[in-house]
Amino acid sequence: MKTRLLVISMMLVLGTTLTCCATSGAPEKLQAQQKLSDAKADQAVQDAQAAKAAADAATLKAEEAAARAENAVRMAEERERIADEKAQLAEAAFQKSMRK
Repeated sequence: MKTRLLVISMMLVLGTTLTCCATSGAPEKLQAQQKLSDAKADQAVQDAQAAKAAADAATLKAEEAAARAENAVRMAEERERIADEKAQLAEAAFQKSMRK
């Protein structure tokens, strides 16, 4: 009976010891995983900031291009108006010369 009790208590002590040894590495592993996750999160934040900066730069360039296009349209319309006025003056001069 004592032998059985001794064997059972030895098994219990051995199991407890193995469990403690096995769990003592777990916090270190968990801490390493946490550091890795933090590093990945920091990298993701940096990537997101770089992407936002690139998007802002592209938006600015697009707005500048749109402003240049609008200015080109206005200038073309002004040239068209001037050409129409000159054509009317030429037509009037032609009509006047035809009457004589």
